[in-house]
Amino acid sequence: MTGFDRFAVSALTAAGLLLLAAGGGAEELSRLWRESTEQGRMKNVVLLAEKPPAGAEPAETPRREPAAQTLSRAVLPPMESFPEEAPAESVAHTEQVLETTIQGGMRIKNETGYFVDAGSLLAEGPALRLPRDEAQILIIHTHASEAYTQAGLDRYTPSDLNRTEDTQFNIVRVGDELTELLTRAGLGVIHDRGIYDYPSYTGSYTRAGEAIEQYLESCPGIRIVFDIHRDALGSDGVVYKTMAEEEGTVASQIMLLVGTDASGLEHPGWRENLALALYLQNAVNTACPTLMRPIALVPQRYNQQLTPGSLIIEVGSSGNTLQEALAAIRLFGNAAGPALAELIEAEGEDAEE
Repeated sequence: MTGFDRFAVSALTAAGLLLLAAGGGAEELSRLWRESTEQGRMKNVVLLAEKPPAGAEPAETPRREPAAQTLSRAVLPPMESFPEEAPAESVAHTEQVLETTIQGGMRIKNETGYFVDAGSLLAEGPALRLPRDEAQILIIHTHASEAYTQAGLDRYTPSDLNRTEDTQFNIVRVGDELTELLTRAGLGVIHDRGIYDYPSYTGSYTRAGEAIEQYLESCPGIRIVFDIHRDALGSDGVVYKTMAEEEGTVASQIMLLVGTDASGLEHPGWRENLALALYLQNAVNTACPTLMRPIALVPQRYNQQLTPGSLIIEVGSSGNTLQEALAAIRLFGNAAGPALAELIEAEGEDAEE
């Protein structure tokens, strides 16, 4: 959860890919067709899902599992003030859980005052290239204790409302699934399974940011950082669970969130992050038209200034079940993995620094 109003349902037109680029309203609609990319997969890429950075030391934050990634807590200057509050969302027995499908497609929900030429960004594609045969992607969870509505065999002891340190039932489990899918697509992935929001929720972005900085230093091939969360939607005794309408699959929806420098803090690469988000949104939307909510463009940075390939991925909401979230991330990974593999540099080509 990132603490801003995310519940807005927009109408999706029936023909073509529509892009809503708004600075407070719908100022431009453009239609673009992109050619399908080949589904080729890289081979002989080393899986780095559980390999810690060189020289890493045990972290101060408690870990439930010995296999969790551990990091030293280097003392760094304060990065910024994040709009964090103690977690308050819940799915109590007295609350009503309602299903909703938020129509997204190729739309942007623009929370900033910037005009965005989304059509040009989509046509140009992301500028970043991924190095061959090394770690390229970091998956991390700033709010790793975020969990889902308990259902079926997915039962856990909560550490707070809809939160648990048990990585078999919180958002880390979703990260495990995405790590496996991207690795199958030929990508080098590091998955940090650490808990950065417990026992203290306040300061979790600063702690996660310190970890990201250490990874970027230890593994210079990393170009993309995915911070995976689950959302929270609802008020006044009603909680919404987002549901994709994909045939034969019961899955939540997914939202990509892109931070900017609209808050006044330096973040020169946010348009590159938006270009990556549009690239992935297009790939996933082509395969699963109802899976993706509109891309959220927000004033805050959320650590995305650290590398021009950073996104927050919101998988479902607190009203969803873990199985619905896992189904969603499988749909996402099966489409996004091959698209990301297309960004791997060709033999003999130098990846951008």
